Amino acid sequence: MVKVGIIGSTGYAGGELVRILAGHREVKIVWYGSRSYIDKKYAEVYRNMFQIVDDVCMDDNMEELAKQVDVIFTATPQGFCASLVNEEILSNVKIIDLSADYRIKDVKTYQEWYKIEHKSPEFIKEAVYGLCEINREAVKKARLVANPGCYPTCSTLSIYPLIKEGLIDTNTIIIDAKSGTSGAGRGAKVDNLFCEVNENIKAYAVTNHRHTPEIEEQLSYVAGEEIILNFTPHLVPMNRGILVTAYATLKKEVSYEEVKAVYDKYYANEKFVRVLDKDQTPETKWVEGSNYVDVNFKIDPRTNRIIMMGAMDNLVKGAAGQAVQNMNLMFGFEENMGLDLVPMFP
Repeated sequence: MVKVGIIGSTGYAGGELVRILAGHREVKIVWYGSRSYIDKKYAEVYRNMFQIVDDVCMDDNMEELAKQVDVIFTATPQGFCASLVNEEILSNVKIIDLSADYRIKDVKTYQEWYKIEHKSPEFIKEAVYGLCEINREAVKKARLVANPGCYPTCSTLSIYPLIKEGLIDTNTIIIDAKSGTSGAGRGAKVDNLFCEVNENIKAYAVTNHRHTPEIEEQLSYVAGEEIILNFTPHLVPMNRGILVTAYATLKKEVSYEEVKAVYDKYYANEKFVRVLDKDQTPETKWVEGSNYVDVNFKIDPRTNRIIMMGAMDNLVKGAAGQAVQNMNLMFGFEENMGLDLVPMFP
């Protein structure tokens, strides 16, 4: 039985970690960390956990926590995990960080986009980017995993096969993405109030969203060359979900069957990436509450471009579910353990 501690357990991603791990047969959560609710019963913060979780919330003492558990999930704001991690802690416990602290390998890029100083840059090189479908073998050996962002996960998995096979001009990539409001976290913000969000859709962080360098870096690794792209996110009035629509120019004329074979080459044996049938477009409602990513594509011969599409739940595959998937790999469990979540509908 793996002992787990969660720092940031009362945020949306932390709450989703608790929900998923409550059904994991090889896990026991022993620390529900929450700076905002110390000594308050967890089930009073999230009443869906009434008579399921009896524990009270504890503080964020990572040094003490590292002595009590086998793995720590940090579902915390940027900069928090990096400010606490040290060699002594990492020698005692594995860490899966759901923030961006170790996702970007260039510390200058991280500090430029996130506007904070990185407190433990010595661990950036060691950290494994936890996109399981691409970095599976490295994750298995890791003691520090950088859990990918929601937009980068959906964007990368939607585009990855076509870059890997050299079918698209990487200088022409444009990514248009939409997210539900839970992607902004549980903290109170005027922009996320009901009256601000309801009956409204808007682009935000245009040209400067902090997931941009993460997407560019991961796709650059795939391409073997630097990729610079346009990424524009939008906020839509729903609780959960990410929808990505990406565009790129094709390098050569291809048929549907040829492109489908490329996607199948990389994803036919992937449990959580579902390549849809011809002319089916990914929709957020068909992945809600699950760890699945639905992807598909459409060729536009008139413009010689291809449209690549993906949909997933930002709190599951985009955060907590992917973190559990990483944990399973790190501890030698079946990768889908605790994650056989059928999408919810309606």
